[in-house]
Amino acid sequence: MKKGGEPAPKVRLLRAAAALLAESGGEPVSTRQITEAARVTAPTLYHHFGDKEGLFDAVVAEGFSEYLAAERSIPTSGQPIEDLRMHWDNHVRFGLDHPHLYLVMFGNIRPERRPSMVASAEAFLEEVLARAAAAARLVVSPHEAARSMLAANIGVTLMLISEPAAKRNLELSAMTREAVISAVATDSESDPVTDTEGTPSVVVAAIALNAALQSSHPDQLSSSELKLFLEWLQRISSRSGG
Repeated sequence: MKKGGEPAPKVRLLRAAAALLAESGGEPVSTRQITEAARVTAPTLYHHFGDKEGLFDAVVAEGFSEYLAAERSIPTSGQPIEDLRMHWDNHVRFGLDHPHLYLVMFGNIRPERRPSMVASAEAFLEEVLARAAAAARLVVSPHEAARSMLAANIGVTLMLISEPAAKRNLELSAMTREAVISAVATDSESDPVTDTEGTPSVVVAAIALNAALQSSHPDQLSSSELKLFLEWLQRISSRSGG
């Protein structure tokens, strides 16, 4: 029977599994270890989660909820490129603070199967990048920029996790962050539409207008007109040349 003030068995199982994953050093965690740590029987685990893998899936889902909550809690600075830096750095910190959970969240990839929760993380980053696009700071679409940034962010974080903590060089993260940002955006405040290091100003303007229309849904255009206009803008913003 549950003692007064003690978490419910389901909560204890989640906490025990997360703790054992964090302490496992990459070694397998058994059902017996989890149930003993949670002070429950195996049938209780099966009742709430189906099996051990179901429990681990729930732990990962909790991890993504925590990660996205931390991302969404970062206030906007009014400077879109600076916001990108803050979200990048927060991603790395989360990975280094929860290394074994992070490995399960972002490192357990199967061929041709993209986890929906990773897609959710990318979708959130795309929201942040849409603000940069609306400010005429992106030289590629928010979708392309989000995929590039998240891929690089995950790669750097996994590399840092694999290194001994005492020897980690966080400059690697900063250098990669700036390289990726410079590839997808311009940090210019003086003339963001034209100062894009060779990217045609019409492309940047199209990306900005596309982002603005996507978010505002102006009444001046019918749905069919807006769809056609956005299609034209998408063609322009996808151009690689002048």
